[in-house]
Amino acid sequence: MIRSEETRRRTVVALQMLGIAAAYYVSGQLGLVRRVTVNSAAVTPLWPPTGIALAALLCLGIRIWPAIAVGAVLTIVSISGGLTLSGLAIAAGSTLAPLCSFLALRAVGFRSELDRLRDGVVLVFLGAMGGMLISATTGAGVLLLKGDLSAGTFWPVWSAWWAGDAMGVLMVTPVLLVLRTARVPGLGYRWAEPAALVMVAVGLAVVATRSPLSMIYLVFPPLVWAALRFQLAGSAPCALLVSIMAVIAGTDRVGPFNNHSVLEIMLNLGVLNCCVALTALLLAAIVQEHKNIRRETELACEELAALVEELAPHPAQRGGAAGPEARPSSL
Repeated sequence: MIRSEETRRRTVVALQMLGIAAAYYVSGQLGLVRRVTVNSAAVTPLWPPTGIALAALLCLGIRIWPAIAVGAVLTIVSISGGLTLSGLAIAAGSTLAPLCSFLALRAVGFRSELDRLRDGVVLVFLGAMGGMLISATTGAGVLLLKGDLSAGTFWPVWSAWWAGDAMGVLMVTPVLLVLRTARVPGLGYRWAEPAALVMVAVGLAVVATRSPLSMIYLVFPPLVWAALRFQLAGSAPCALLVSIMAVIAGTDRVGPFNNHSVLEIMLNLGVLNCCVALTALLLAAIVQEHKNIRRETELACEELAALVEELAPHPAQRGGAAGPEARPSSL
């Protein structure tokens, strides 16, 4: 019995690692569809594998890191056509970055439910912006040492690399954390408002990212609506939708991204995605935190009322105790 349980546990772990490595590789291929060239270096405005890697670590723990390493190596091989020492170094940086982000988040008590404002803040600044400094520095540094980059082009490539990795965490990780706890609504669930939100979000995102009138700010009303009404379950997918459509429009150089250089497009996409992620994550966290506080306050009031009712003397007891003293004397 013990051996069968151990075998079953090892099988589950092996399947999890295989699935994560496959998800990392497949998402990497999807990310490469929209890659751009910055000073002879191929970078992506949104790199989903970093978000998948961090979400896997948050959900399954540090033991899953070999799967991330395997996925990173396979992705590098698919890009370069072979495995080299420089490729291994880049894969190591891609593995170490989400691992350090996970350790930093765990050190500050991050909760994957993202139901507190502090959880949204640390995910943005430690998980995304902080941890991805490692992968960007490793990748751009390797290219510089190989001679593929000059000293003058290092920082533009580094910035684009860092922005793509950070956006992968900000856009993909929250969606996966939501899916982890998602439940299929029952038959009585009101689908009208979610359906209306989806249609409005898609319509405004198309106008914002495709219109030549530069109305990119139209993406924010549906984000606020989703965060206020559905918290992270609504704002995270909505932010990912906006980011994907912005990346497609940017790489196609249409709408507000027309007549701009690659570096300008990458900068605009990075700023837009960062603002979208901050709005979606932090506003949803604030609303959920307030709901939790109100729920805890109501529960505390109910418990206090029950305690007061339990400690208060019963009316019959009060009447029985006061009867003999209140009875008038016959003298």
